[in-house]
Amino acid sequence: MDKDFLVIGIAGGTGSGKTTLMKNIIQRFGDVVTVISHDNYYRRHDELTYEERCLLNYDEPAAFETELMTAHLDQLRQGNAIECPVYDFTVHNRSDETVTIVPKKVILVEGILIFADEALRKLMDIRIFVDTDADIRLCRRIKRDVNKRGRTLESVLTQYQTTVKPMHEKYVEPSKRYADLVVPEGGKNVIALDMILGRIQRHLDKTDN
Repeated sequence: MDKDFLVIGIAGGTGSGKTTLMKNIIQRFGDVVTVISHDNYYRRHDELTYEERCLLNYDEPAAFETELMTAHLDQLRQGNAIECPVYDFTVHNRSDETVTIVPKKVILVEGILIFADEALRKLMDIRIFVDTDADIRLCRRIKRDVNKRGRTLESVLTQYQTTVKPMHEKYVEPSKRYADLVVPEGGKNVIALDMILGRIQRHLDKTDN
C-alpha cells in the first residue's frame, strides 16, 4: 500500500454521528481529504418496481456492492481517480450518474457495515467505530429521513423495527470488534476528536517532508 495515503474507516450504526466526525475532520484538513461512502454502493434494482424496492432489506451486507467499493478504494490507494456511483434514496435505486473522486492524502471511508467485509477493512489504516445510544440514533435517523430523503414518519419507524434494529444487532454491533478506536458520541467527543486530528496531522507532516 502506498504510504502517501492514510485510509480511515468510520463505521457505526445509523445516526451514530459518523457524519459529524467526518465534518470535523474535513473542516480541519479539507484540501487533503476525500470521502467514499458505502451508501453510494447500494445495489441497483432496475428489475423491481418502486413498491418492491421499498420492501428490500437495506441494512444487511448483501444490499451493498461492496466488491466494487473495495476495488475503487484499492484504486484510490494506488493514486487513481474513480467514478463513484450515486444512490438516490428518494426512489431506492442507484442513479445513472457517477461522481469523479480523486485520491488525496487522507481518504475517509464511511458506512454502517464497512467493517463487516474483510477485504474492505484490510484496505484501511485506521478503523474507528462511532458508538451512540440507540434512542439517540433513532431520533437522528427520523429527522434525516423525513427532512432530507422525503420519507414519512411511519415508513421510517417500520423500516427501523423490521430491518434496521435487527440488522444492527446482527451485523453492525459485532463489527465493532474490528475497530482500532471506539468513539462514544462521535464528533462530539472532543478528546477522541483531538486524538484523531493529531494522528492525521502526524501523517501529513511525515508525507510533506
